[in-house]
Amino acid sequence: MSFDLLAYSLFSAEAWTEAWDIFLTEFPLALWETLYVTVLSTLFAFLIGLPLGVLLACGDKNGILPLPRWLKVLLGFLVNVLRSVPFIILMIIVLPLSRVIVGTTVGTTAMIVPLVAAAFPFVARIVESSIREVSPNLVEAAESMGATPLQIVFKVLLPESFPSLISNLTLTLTNVLGYSAMSGTIGGGGLGDIAYKYGYLRYRTAVLLLAVLLLIILVQIIQCIGSYLSVRADKSLKPALKKRKRKNALPLSP
Repeated sequence: MSFDLLAYSLFSAEAWTEAWDIFLTEFPLALWETLYVTVLSTLFAFLIGLPLGVLLACGDKNGILPLPRWLKVLLGFLVNVLRSVPFIILMIIVLPLSRVIVGTTVGTTAMIVPLVAAAFPFVARIVESSIREVSPNLVEAAESMGATPLQIVFKVLLPESFPSLISNLTLTLTNVLGYSAMSGTIGGGGLGDIAYKYGYLRYRTAVLLLAVLLLIILVQIIQCIGSYLSVRADKSLKPALKKRKRKNALPLSP
């Protein structure tokens, strides 16, 4: 793009009038497509990544859900491989799977499959990290009271790591939002498609800036909501922990 064309696309009244018309006519649908694919992809990624992260955290030899060594190594290898592949390459590789599941490789719904494939290994690792941060003393106390491994997972590990999981959910949403914008380059729809179609192919820099600004606003909203919910969950968890500690405290001898 030449400097004169860039200056015209940024500073001329005609360019911004055209950008505003595009914003009013095409951005509402693009915004809906972006939110639709981001929320659904994150939901499916957590449905897959949450149990996988629990197995990675609790499947050690001395863990509460010990796995065969070959299975533990295989799961870790699978997660590491998928996390290592750049999303643009993974997206192209997984598109045939989108055709099998969805029936097409073009459109917003088709992009959910590669987005889930890119997000669930990340979810698995952050869930594993959150669970490993839980104090081993709580697990030992639950085991001493006869709790089963599943009871420990659902009544100790997941509730104790809930604030951290909310923060990680927020992080996953923002990452998937960025991936969804990238999927617009191959017909995935959403704000990424608007930015690519107008900003890159047609040199409408004003439209590109509006798309980027809207993505930044979405990230800020998601981050603020996630931080607020995480703090609220942490505050509601602390009184319960204090009550449990007082209940389990041994009485002092006279």
